Amino acid sequence: MKPIIKAITFDLWDTVFADDTDEPKRKQAGRPTKLIERRNLVQQFLQKHESISWDLVNAAYNAADAAFSKVWHEMSYTWTVRERLSIVLKGVKRELPETELAELIRLHEDMELEFRPDFAPGVHDAIAELKKKYKLGVISDAIFSPGRALRQLLEGGDLLHYFDAFVFSDEAGCSKPAPVVFEKAAAALGVQLNEIVHIGDREQNDVNGPHAVGARAVLFTAIKDRGSANSKADAICGDYANLAQAIESLNH
Repeated sequence: MKPIIKAITFDLWDTVFADDTDEPKRKQAGRPTKLIERRNLVQQFLQKHESISWDLVNAAYNAADAAFSKVWHEMSYTWTVRERLSIVLKGVKRELPETELAELIRLHEDMELEFRPDFAPGVHDAIAELKKKYKLGVISDAIFSPGRALRQLLEGGDLLHYFDAFVFSDEAGCSKPAPVVFEKAAAALGVQLNEIVHIGDREQNDVNGPHAVGARAVLFTAIKDRGSANSKADAICGDYANLAQAIESLNH
């Protein structure tokens, strides 16, 4: 018989936040997509020193994005924004003064704080209810928004105070499904790995990852269903109103 669940960890993107729901807000404000804005920013900062074409910046940025994706998926490591931009700058054979580079990094990291993504429907009520019985944590990969910015997004939605532990890939030095991120969460929550259930939307990261260390997993499908028909999750949840019951069923 498996141990009673004592703690719940949550993925953030497409689990607590609905990814890219900030894009319509950007469009309504007359702003370009995040992808275009990042490239615009790099060109603007470099143009202060010497002319450079947008196409060259775009090509270097595309190459850096492809390399980031490969390292993320194959090595469970998410480069910081500084690391990503250093690759872009090397690609165009240019440098920036440290003060300007730091500001360019900040503008990248804080982009989703200006136009914030929506929260998943029902997530506030569900988390408030679950907090009454379980310890709660966050295990999230940081793609452009680091742990610092992700905490601000949670605080802006009045959710930060519900969580007892945070494991962000830029702070942990690795990302899901690496065992160490789940081990760090268990240690911070003061529970055993087999007393955790992790909630997330990706089979590889949020189901296979916790299973590999003896934790349980709920595949969350309310925002995106990424193959629930073939999932090995311990439970499938398509509505936050049903999450508490789904977790309770794992205890029996």
